[in-house]
Amino acid sequence: MRCQTALRTVALVGALGLALAACGSSEDTAPVLDDSPPEATAYAGPVGQGEGALSVLAWPGYAEDGSTDPAVDWVTPFEQATGCQVSVKTFATSAEAVQLFSTGEYDVVSASGDASLRLVYGDRVQPVNTDLVPNYADILPDLKNKPWNTVAGKSYGIPHGRGANLLLYNLATHPTPPTSWADMWEPGSPAAGKLSAYGDAIYIADAAVYLMAKQPELGIKNPYALDQTQFDAAMALLRQQKPMLGEYWGDYVKQGQGLASGTLSEGMGWQLTANLANTDATTVGTTKPVEGATGWSDTWMIKKNTEHINCAYQWLNHIVSPEANAQVAEYFGEAPANTKSCALTKNPDHCTQYHAQETGFWDNVYYWTTPIEQCIDGRRDVECIGYDDWVRAWTELQNS
Repeated sequence: MRCQTALRTVALVGALGLALAACGSSEDTAPVLDDSPPEATAYAGPVGQGEGALSVLAWPGYAEDGSTDPAVDWVTPFEQATGCQVSVKTFATSAEAVQLFSTGEYDVVSASGDASLRLVYGDRVQPVNTDLVPNYADILPDLKNKPWNTVAGKSYGIPHGRGANLLLYNLATHPTPPTSWADMWEPGSPAAGKLSAYGDAIYIADAAVYLMAKQPELGIKNPYALDQTQFDAAMALLRQQKPMLGEYWGDYVKQGQGLASGTLSEGMGWQLTANLANTDATTVGTTKPVEGATGWSDTWMIKKNTEHINCAYQWLNHIVSPEANAQVAEYFGEAPANTKSCALTKNPDHCTQYHAQETGFWDNVYYWTTPIEQCIDGRRDVECIGYDDWVRAWTELQNS
């Protein structure tokens, strides 16, 4: 959902803008999550000659073949090198990704952390043998073996990139940059009526991040591992916030326009949103507040019973290669996962802007992770609130 320049996003916005309006709906056809991952084994290899075809399900901008922009193409070189002819289907939300991948029509998918565990526990994907992906060796250690891409000690995909959900603000109304999320949450906010919040159930985690700092007595250690008391506190904070909002956003381009014009004052969003809004003039600032932030790290995953296993592994290795990962990160607007990619971006400041290898920047960024009943913060004496209950509570909030 995130590309780098206004010109490059024009072709995507027409199709994506309408689809993103449905971000508040998180219905999908995946089975309800439980605490026991399916029995599964990774492909032993070796990776051989490709089967001639590969069906890719991806965020817009992740698998470009030159049809959006002739200068943007890392699919054709892959096809020429492997003989695997690629067909690409894009999606607008994680809910849509889970729904589409559950049909069994696609070989690989780029899944954000709020979709990946649904695919694992839904028995839709297979563990990945990282030894068969040579470029995995150069992936940032910070993105390996994480709760959203590794289950029961098994890697279920290859990390692709990452980004933080930042506090965006109108520069004209904020001569001094804000340092806290307080205006987004506290009664009496000077920005009341002009606040922009993300329109999806995963936004409950943003409330939890704020509570981690402001109400430490709740004991929240991970915003995606909330027991009933913690979850109730997060929902209470969201109900407190709702009357102060100008919008729940789904279209990042529209959100950026509102922030640039002053119709909106502050909002949770992406660096990409500010970049697009600042194409002609610098009107929108960004910051990661002192309380920390949610974020996202996407993972390339393989269908459980794909008939194109060799093409799938060749794709995973290609898309996280230094060259391709640099191209995707710069076009899409994110920090690349491959440690060698930063030296290859056309904009020499790209990785600095996206904090690609600043370990400290990410210390208090909590990547989207599907909530499950088994608390992923290590607790075993309580039950956490699972994803389905997050969706139900979010739907009730929207309808209240």
